[in-house]
Amino acid sequence: MAIPGTGLAKGLAVTLRTMTKRSVTDQYPDALPALPPRSRGVIALFEENCTVCMLCARECPDWCIYIDSHKETTPAAAPGGRERSRNVLDRFAIDFSLCMYCGICIEVCPFDALFWSPEFEYAETDILELTHERDKLRDWMWTVPAPPALDPAAEEPKEIAAARKAADKLIAAQAQAEAQAQAEAQAQTEAQPQAPTTTDPATDPATEGPSAPGEGDS
Repeated sequence: MAIPGTGLAKGLAVTLRTMTKRSVTDQYPDALPALPPRSRGVIALFEENCTVCMLCARECPDWCIYIDSHKETTPAAAPGGRERSRNVLDRFAIDFSLCMYCGICIEVCPFDALFWSPEFEYAETDILELTHERDKLRDWMWTVPAPPALDPAAEEPKEIAAARKAADKLIAAQAQAEAQAQAEAQAQTEAQPQAPTTTDPATDPATEGPSAPGEGDS
C-alpha cells in the first residue's frame, strides 16, 4: 500500500537537489557554444565545383533551391577539333525559410559543391531576406570545418582503391612499353651489318707480294 504523499515528497526532493546545484549559464552571444563536429547550421556553396547539373534542385523535397545558368561555347582546343559548350552558373540561391535541413542536396551532389557549415546566426526580421544568394553561400564556405581524420583501422575507400588500381595499371603499361622499345632498339642494333675493316697494304703481311730471290735467306 502506497503511503499518501510519496509522489509529492519525491517531487520536492528533486526540487531541493536542483536548488542546491550551481546554475551554469552560457554567456551567449559573448561566448559562442561549442557545437558538435557534424552540426547542421547552414548550407555552403563551393561555386567552382558546381556544374549546374540541377540534381540538388530536383531532389530537394521543399523546392527551396533556385538555379539559373546559361551556355557558353568554348573554342576547340586543337586545330580541327570541335567547339564545346558548357553551363555557366548565373544564380544559386537557397530559401532557408523553406529548407528543412534534410541534407539531401549535399548527399546527391556528385561534384562536392555543397557542404554543411556550423554557422547558425542568420536570423532575419523579414522572411523575404532568408533567401540567400550564392555570394552569401560562398562566404559560409570558408567556415566549413575540415573533415575528421580517417580511422587507421578502417577499410580503404572504394574510390581510392579504384584510383590506385588504375594508376598501377598505367605505370605497368608504361614500363612494359619502355621495355619493349628498348628490346626493339637493341634488336635493330644487333641486326645491322658490321662495316668491313680496312687495312693498310703496306703493313698487312697478307697483302705483301712475293719476296725477291735471296731475301730472307740466311
